[in-house]
Amino acid sequence: MDETLNELGAHVKEALPGAIEDVVVAFGELTLVASAPDVVKVLSFLRDDPSCKFVSFIDICGVDYPKRERRFDVVYHLLSPTLNARVRIKVETDEATPVPSATPVFPGALWFEREAYDMYGILFSGHPELRRLLTDYGFDGHPLRKDFPTTGFVEVRYDDERKRVVYEPVKLAQEFRNFDFLSPWEGPDYVLPGDEKASAPKAG
Repeated sequence: MDETLNELGAHVKEALPGAIEDVVVAFGELTLVASAPDVVKVLSFLRDDPSCKFVSFIDICGVDYPKRERRFDVVYHLLSPTLNARVRIKVETDEATPVPSATPVFPGALWFEREAYDMYGILFSGHPELRRLLTDYGFDGHPLRKDFPTTGFVEVRYDDERKRVVYEPVKLAQEFRNFDFLSPWEGPDYVLPGDEKASAPKAG
């Protein structure tokens, strides 16, 4: 199987000089690292070339590497029923540089690109309707970035008295708990709720 994938990767790289930066076969999967400006050309070739026929679009997702200069990977997954094979295409970008939208090649990419924009702030040029998909109107930030606070900034609730949705700073209502971070196997040196009811072992 790896030999077939290596041949397929070499075929795509030869057909698209300059567009494919790297070809990796690992764990029985083919990954093509492409230049972001050429991603539409790469996707079109994979869909239309008789040796590929990756006609089934699976998804697009983002990955965040905050310490990298181009911090985001945009990752595309395609399936070829003809070859019974999958391919992954990766491109790198930053917070300000848009990636060409895949919607002209795969119209189903529309909502996936909106999700990547909403969750990571990744921009897509040529997208017909690039706006938030999962978060609320006026949401501040992008929740799947590694530098986004785990509690968020605000909490949203419907106020029955004011008859409207209200935004309030996050309040951690949960009481402080003690955790044994050093040795979870031995357990904490304090009595856990309920343990006080356990009877001590009888002396033999």
